[in-house]
Amino acid sequence: MMLSTLTLFMMALFVSPQRGWHGALNPEPTGLRRDLGWFLIAFGLSTIALFVPHHITLARIGIALMLVTLYFLYVMVTLRASAALVAEGHGTEAGHALYLSKTGLPTKMQVILIQLAIGLGMIVFGANLFVDGIEGLSHWLGISALILSLLVVPIATELPEKINSILWVRRRKDTLAFGNITGALVFQGSLLPAIGVMLTPWSPSPPVLLGAGLTLLAGGYSYLLVRRGVTLRPYHFLFNGLCYGAYFFALT
Repeated sequence: MMLSTLTLFMMALFVSPQRGWHGALNPEPTGLRRDLGWFLIAFGLSTIALFVPHHITLARIGIALMLVTLYFLYVMVTLRASAALVAEGHGTEAGHALYLSKTGLPTKMQVILIQLAIGLGMIVFGANLFVDGIEGLSHWLGISALILSLLVVPIATELPEKINSILWVRRRKDTLAFGNITGALVFQGSLLPAIGVMLTPWSPSPPVLLGAGLTLLAGGYSYLLVRRGVTLRPYHFLFNGLCYGAYFFALT
């Protein structure tokens, strides 16, 4: 939810002093439309799964498999499209060398995979610590862990990483800025719900339904802008910010 609402709004907010609220944002449109379209399909299916009773195991397994399949189909389609875009001159390079290269190791695939494995391990370790901390904090404050997770966890985990989008859009790398957000939307709207459908009750409650509804509303609004060929401008994403504000005040 935070990606489709607060993050898009924050990106627009921080680029507005540079380009103005009516300045043009120019992400590559086909990729943006593809990402948002796949996200709406996957997240819509995840929302429907909320109403499937937990004891109907086969239905839950079927939905989870559909979500996983959707994501891998999305990856295949994206890779093909990205190869074509790179051939047309839309390629980019990393801003700096591998961190492991600073130790004297050469920049090659084996070293890249080692750094990737180290980073993944640190993410898993940090996630365990974070979840334990949220549970302890919820008991200490006397607040539901669900409410605390819906309000605090996304900001603490996603927003720092999405600062990249703010930096990129200010450097006029609009395609990278939007792709960093919309690609994460597809991942978090498909693979993560697939795990939730399989391993948790995944049942509806007022905070969950409100969050799902506002997420689909903000995502659908953004998709319609792109679908209609509207030149995106920072003021368009004020609506996304309002969606997050409505959710925050509804829960607090």
